[in-house]
Amino acid sequence: MHILHDEIGAPQLKITRDGNTATLVVTPLPSGFGVTLGNALRRVLLSSLPGCAVTAMKIDGVTHEYTTIEGVKESVFDIGLNVRQLRLKKHTKGSEEITVTFKKTGVITAADLKASSDIEILDPSQVIATCDGANTKKKITLRIEKGVGYRMVSNVDSATEEDAEIILLDANFSPVTRVQYDIAPARVGEQINLDQLTLTVDTDGALDSEHAIKISAGILESYFQLFNTEDAYTDAEFTTTFDELKKRRENAAAAANEAQEVAFTPIDILGLSQRTLNALVNGGITSVEQLLSTPNNQLVQLRGFGQKAKTELDQVLVDRGYVSAAELPSITLDEEK
Repeated sequence: MHILHDEIGAPQLKITRDGNTATLVVTPLPSGFGVTLGNALRRVLLSSLPGCAVTAMKIDGVTHEYTTIEGVKESVFDIGLNVRQLRLKKHTKGSEEITVTFKKTGVITAADLKASSDIEILDPSQVIATCDGANTKKKITLRIEKGVGYRMVSNVDSATEEDAEIILLDANFSPVTRVQYDIAPARVGEQINLDQLTLTVDTDGALDSEHAIKISAGILESYFQLFNTEDAYTDAEFTTTFDELKKRRENAAAAANEAQEVAFTPIDILGLSQRTLNALVNGGITSVEQLLSTPNNQLVQLRGFGQKAKTELDQVLVDRGYVSAAELPSITLDEEK
C-alpha cells in the first residue's frame, strides 16, 4: 500500500445494493490509483466470473442454422440468437439438457422450458420462437453448461459431436451485464490531488453483484501474489500495508490514552487551603497538569481566586519544585478580586 496513507488514513470502502446492482465507493486513494483499481476490477468482472449459458441446441430435422422451420416465424439462426439471451443459473458443474416443444400457435418463452431443479430460469419472459401451426411433435433441445468467460464456436472441436443435428453456439458465461467506473477528485486536509473510485456493477441475478466484486478482487490478489510470495520485498520507507497502518494507529491511540491516564495528578496533593482549592476545582482545574498548563491571566479570572490565593499557590508550587521563583510573574491584584 502507498506510504501516503500514513498521512491521509486508510481508504474507506462503502458498498450499496439495489436489486442486481451494487455500487462501490472507495476513498481516499493516491492520484492515479482510481484508474488502476477500477480498470483492473472491470476487466476481471467482465471476463473471469463463473456463469451459465446455452452452448448448443438441437431442433428435430434441422442440421444447420441457415434454414427455416415450417410453422415457425423465426429462422433457425434467429432462434439461436434468442436462446443465447436466456438468463439461467446452474448450481452444479457439468452440462445438462433442457427441452421445449413447439406449440401449434403462440409464443414460446423461457417459462415453457422443461428443466431440472439444478437450473433456475431467471427471466421467464425471454422469447425463444413464435409458432403458427408448427409441428407439436418437434422439440428444441438446449445444452446448458457452467463456465467462465466467452467461448466461441471456432474454438470448439465440432468433430467430437456424434449427433449431426447438434448446432454449436457461441457462449457468454459471464453473469455480469454491465460495469462502469468513475474517478472523482478527493481531498484530505491539504492533500487535494487524491482519487475517489466509484464502481457500479450489474448482474443478471445468477451471481450477487456484491459477491461479484469480492470474487474479482480475490482473483486479482491471487495473481499478484505470484510476484511477491517468496522472499517478499518491501521498502518500509515508501510502502506499508493495511494491517501495519491499522496497528500503528491503534498503538498511537493506546499510547495517548496511557499517557493521559499517567499524567493525571490530583490537585488535592498540593495541600492548598479549602478556599483556594474550591476556586480551582470550580474553575475546572482538577489536576496538577491542568494547573501548570493554565496561563496566569486565566487563573486570576477564576471566581474566588484572589491575590491571597495566587500568593499561596505560587508558594506551594515553588516549595514542591513544580516551578522556580524566577518563573513566577509579578502580579498585583486587588484582594477582593
